[in-house]
Amino acid sequence: MTHTVLALLRGAADAPAIGAPDAQPLTHGGLRDLAHATVAALNAIGIGRGDRVAIVLPNGPQMAASFIAIAAGATTCPLNPAYRADEFEFYLNDLNAKALVVLAGGETPARAVAQKLGIPLLELSPGAVAGAFTLSGGRPGTAARPGLAEPDDVALVLHTSGTTSRPKIVPLSQRNLCASARHIGTALGLTAEDTCLNIMPLFHIHGLIAATLSSLVAGGQVVATPGFNALKFFGWLDTEKPSWYTAVPTMHQAILERAKRNQEIIARARLRLIRSSSASLPPQVMTELEAVFGCPVLESYGMTEATHQMTSNPLPPRPRKPGSVGVAAGPEVAIMDEGGEILPQGALGEVVIRGPNVTLGYENNPDANLKGFAGGWFRTGDQGSLDAEGYLRITGRLKEIINRGGEKVSPLEVDEVLMDHPAVQQVVTFAVPHAKLGEEVGAAVVLREGMACTEHELREFARQKLSDFKVPRHVVFLAEIPKGATGKLQRIGLAAKLGLGE
Repeated sequence: MTHTVLALLRGAADAPAIGAPDAQPLTHGGLRDLAHATVAALNAIGIGRGDRVAIVLPNGPQMAASFIAIAAGATTCPLNPAYRADEFEFYLNDLNAKALVVLAGGETPARAVAQKLGIPLLELSPGAVAGAFTLSGGRPGTAARPGLAEPDDVALVLHTSGTTSRPKIVPLSQRNLCASARHIGTALGLTAEDTCLNIMPLFHIHGLIAATLSSLVAGGQVVATPGFNALKFFGWLDTEKPSWYTAVPTMHQAILERAKRNQEIIARARLRLIRSSSASLPPQVMTELEAVFGCPVLESYGMTEATHQMTSNPLPPRPRKPGSVGVAAGPEVAIMDEGGEILPQGALGEVVIRGPNVTLGYENNPDANLKGFAGGWFRTGDQGSLDAEGYLRITGRLKEIINRGGEKVSPLEVDEVLMDHPAVQQVVTFAVPHAKLGEEVGAAVVLREGMACTEHELREFARQKLSDFKVPRHVVFLAEIPKGATGKLQRIGLAAKLGLGE
């Protein structure tokens, strides 16, 4: 079996591979040629296998293509272009980057940081078609390990989000990437006929692997947009005619908000499926998406350490279970107790995984590896249970479970109940510090346009379905809930952001 990214890219030479709105696509043959040319160019300036190349580019076809082409013979390190100078300095230092790729003529604080750190700047100049590019810069040199990457070489390095601690470095091998792309392709039934509309950031595992690499490995096309934009989404849907798209729940919700104004476009759309991942999809949103777009919505479960996908709800005729993240879709999945014992079906515990797409460990972090890996299994940090048919239900991140005077509350359970209220558009339940109980239950709520609801009404509604200790003591109505860089709602630290608690 093929275990390197470049060797897996076997789409028809003249078939479109990387597209963009209003641009001619780069073909699969063109992408393979670009990868070989990029590896040769990097080797000529002393960069080869295992050398880390940081990439700071705007979302779009060149970002997608540079990830593939650089990974063909070096290690890619995509960074969020929105970082501040001090953040770039931390990440470039932490990665020990050998070069930084930036857009020719593009402004970014990363330029000055790279110069300060003595990291060579490589300028990327876009070519005539979507995704095509040339690199310039660097000094002539000899790569220690030239040529094309091998299966155990590190292809991609990302940091964990680091919401509560220093971000951890996750090295992912060529084998990891290939396994994950195959797993996603199998779960979604991807073929060369499929086109994915990518609206996810391409510095994030979701956009890089689920949208981009899985499409290319299947011989299909990814249309790389400048990033999520609810106002432009339906125009792209109409002109690019994708067969699927993948997104985080907040993006799906923003799309639904504008769906009524775009019914003609929806009627013309050729979506075969919609995928949701990277955060819990409220069952109500899944139901509404399927009703509006008339295609199955597959919720999956992914994380960086697993090169994205771990489980997925299957395609019809197999059942999709709202509120579940589906069945194992690549790695083996089990539930473990605190002592490292695997628990029986139905028991609640920590979700653990093992398989060819799972990282072998964090870099230079023995403490995290000791906590994160047990008996060959990776501990995800998520709490959940497996039902009789092997479908996984997540009750929340272990560190996000609210401990109210010893009584444990799953924020996801409260979210689901509040989402049933007709006036509620979006909700995130979170812990609020409390002097005596330790933590209280809080909820941030966005109401549907033109609808009203009071805190008292919402609490009374919740009380009909939840035990009293689970009913939010604090309800905050917001025009928009703060999100992370990838569009995910963030529970940890939300109380402080909203000025709640002690």
